[in-house]
Amino acid sequence: MQPISVVTRLITNGPFWPKATNHKRHQPPHAAIHFPCKAPIPTDPNAQTLYPTSLTKHHVRPARMPTVPGIRGEKELQLNEQTLSMRLERVAAHMPAGARLADIGSDHGYLPVALMRRGAIAEAVAGEVALTPFHSAVRTVRENGLEQRITVRLANGLAAIEPGDGITVISICGMGGETIRDILDSGKAHLSGQERLILQPNGGEQPLRQWLMENGYRILCEELLRENRFYYEIIVAERAGPVMYTAEELYFGPLQMQTRSPAFLDKWQRILREKHKTLANFARARQAVPEEKLQEIACQARWISELLA
Repeated sequence: MQPISVVTRLITNGPFWPKATNHKRHQPPHAAIHFPCKAPIPTDPNAQTLYPTSLTKHHVRPARMPTVPGIRGEKELQLNEQTLSMRLERVAAHMPAGARLADIGSDHGYLPVALMRRGAIAEAVAGEVALTPFHSAVRTVRENGLEQRITVRLANGLAAIEPGDGITVISICGMGGETIRDILDSGKAHLSGQERLILQPNGGEQPLRQWLMENGYRILCEELLRENRFYYEIIVAERAGPVMYTAEELYFGPLQMQTRSPAFLDKWQRILREKHKTLANFARARQAVPEEKLQEIACQARWISELLA
């Protein structure tokens, strides 16, 4: 079966997918701005700094350390470079030993710092497009004494990667699948074709898989896990020449369809119930629903039913 065009994802509006809230991640390209990690980040507004005035005037105090709510009333789990979330631990598991990593949208820089502390990677670039997480990443790297091994750059998407970096792995985690697709597409000039892509989209997997297929990337591994009521998928891909996936494989994930893990089946059972509710609402709607939209959702419901049969 020939691949179809990107299917409109209604499920992203359902209760199963966290929404990507950082609207600044995908901005018009601009040159990467380099900052030495040794430079102090001021907490005193009168303190001297090595940062340009245009950036320090936007300085804010460090944000509270992110936490993951405990399950069934357990104590909150504090996330840092020593304690990664479950999904980032699974991302880390796909990192080849001795990799030279570019972590795009690195936020606090926890992933590259954790991997470096474990001796799992050789060097890393942490890229961020927003000032606050950029400063957080600089602080995390400096506090762990890794300034010589991890470079933090303020840059849009793959513009954080420079030719001399010798990057072998690119990780992009915690954004919508469409955003990850757009970052890859707009940053093609920074891809050598030899890198492994480790992607963790928050929904929007189908259009992301479509881009991978159209650009000659074969999916090597797929994982699905549930963390704090949300489902997360991890897609590992490498360029391998022409590759073809069916419409259903792009929708569900070619390897996910083969493994059929309990989390995978549970996710699609929930989505199927939502599809049926949507179709029932369409039937009761006073205004006519576009036939194309109706057929699209009916087709998706049929695919899921056949998958679960």
